[in-house]
Amino acid sequence: MASPDRHLPPAILLPMAGDKTIEWVLDTLFEPSEDLHALAVPAIQNTESIGSYEHLIRDIGALMSSLAESTAPDARAKLHRILGSHPRLGEKKVESAQSRAEQAHLNASDNSREKEIEAAKLKELNEEYEARFPGLRYVVFVNGRSRAAVMQNMRERIDRGDIRAEEREAIQAMVDIALDRAEKLKPLI
Repeated sequence: MASPDRHLPPAILLPMAGDKTIEWVLDTLFEPSEDLHALAVPAIQNTESIGSYEHLIRDIGALMSSLAESTAPDARAKLHRILGSHPRLGEKKVESAQSRAEQAHLNASDNSREKEIEAAKLKELNEEYEARFPGLRYVVFVNGRSRAAVMQNMRERIDRGDIRAEEREAIQAMVDIALDRAEKLKPLI
């Protein structure tokens, strides 16, 4: 993956870009996912014009939502693999530079003992979430929220127990994360 200070190419050029460029953009905005590539690259290349990254990201969100609403058994499995491309919150090894930066404050604490306790609770919540919603990973737009607030949200979503609502929330979180990343990495033009 490119360095986090690399800027995105102008959105208007994406329909004419090669697969590798589009895949890099998708990996940067969302997370690396071959299923997302298979879903979005042809859609981007078959679009006459993309006016903005916001438009592109919302269109990709709509494509993911169509997978969630599909009755085809492989559609939801594909969606779950896309949503599962996001790293677990609090994971020590996070491949994506963007995710590492976004989660950095979750790993910050003045008290190392407190940090260890919270990290263990977050690990347990991740495991409980994934047991409750097989094939999904908890995805949330952290956006500066504290670890306690994120864990409270995770607990509420586990307790709700609605996988369709989880799919919708995870798609929206991925869209919100991608919009934030696009703003931070917008083209210099």
